[in-house]
Amino acid sequence: MDYERARAILDEEFEVALGAFRHRLNGIPEVPQEIARATDRLMQSSTQAYREALIGCALARLVDPEIDIQKPTTTLGEDSFSGRGVDERVVNPFLQRHEIPSSRGPYLSALRRGVELKLPVPQGQRDVDGFEALVKLVEALKEANETTARTYLRHLLCGFLRLREDAQISLVRVQHLDLNQYRQLLNRLLATPSGGRIPMIVAIATFQAIQAYFELDWEIEWQDINAPDIARNTGGDLTVTRDGEIILSVEVTERTIDAERVRATFRTKISPLAINDYIFFFTAAKPDEGAMRLARQYFAQGHHIAFLALEDWSINILGTLGPEGRRHFSRSVLEILDRNDVPREVKVAWNQILEAVVIGSY
Repeated sequence: MDYERARAILDEEFEVALGAFRHRLNGIPEVPQEIARATDRLMQSSTQAYREALIGCALARLVDPEIDIQKPTTTLGEDSFSGRGVDERVVNPFLQRHEIPSSRGPYLSALRRGVELKLPVPQGQRDVDGFEALVKLVEALKEANETTARTYLRHLLCGFLRLREDAQISLVRVQHLDLNQYRQLLNRLLATPSGGRIPMIVAIATFQAIQAYFELDWEIEWQDINAPDIARNTGGDLTVTRDGEIILSVEVTERTIDAERVRATFRTKISPLAINDYIFFFTAAKPDEGAMRLARQYFAQGHHIAFLALEDWSINILGTLGPEGRRHFSRSVLEILDRNDVPREVKVAWNQILEAVVIGSY
């Protein structure tokens, strides 16, 4: 069993599953109805060992089609494999790393003592229906070609992502980071796909750090990332007000800023609300020349429209505010991440990146 190959396949298919799960409108990978029903039953089982073992079986099928994945113990013959080896070296570390609820090991609990994944249900299995669902899925994987087996694995991983959405993610907290570590943290966070949520969190937390450090009488309001602009009737993704008057409005975007984008924003937000100061924070490509030219024309009419790279702006602000201001920033990020409406994917990304930055600095 090539564990490195198994690890690579699992990471690769997880990224595909994560993309499908993130954009649910595109649909979870489609599988036959009986496979979907069996997977749902497996996910509902109180015996975590079954669904965790299935990941290892899928990987064994993809790594070596000659393996009989119904025999997850090497004592069962030459075509068997070590299910415990796959779990301990690939599957369980993967589940732990991505903070997906998991057991201490399927082959140390329900599937110990050389259980074959076949019917009739062996004695000692508490969840008979769950074991039968496992067998059905193992049999389907055994007969599937590589493309179909990968689709089944992606569908299964989407089920694990649903489990993670229902779980409580404990956020990693670090007391002290230096400015260089904050730079690394922001760089990695803003490079992480999040549907625009991470850039918004960074922008909100930076404004809140400014407000707290200087004890400003600001009110900082922001909209949910998925709220349609027409329904908002607000100046931007984030708006800073004082005594009910808009000081500035901010739009945080990962998309290209062109002249049409600026023109539409002016007509629907800046002009109707008489906003004097409007900032476009971008995370990727700089605004094109048409956008810059139109902003200069609006400036001549008395409207200040600026374009700022979010990462550069945030790190410069954090450098200016010093250690106390940076602590305000970290506190604000954690308060936002702790909200129930923040996807677990974003929380896990924070934990992984923060740990990597701290460990990589020593």
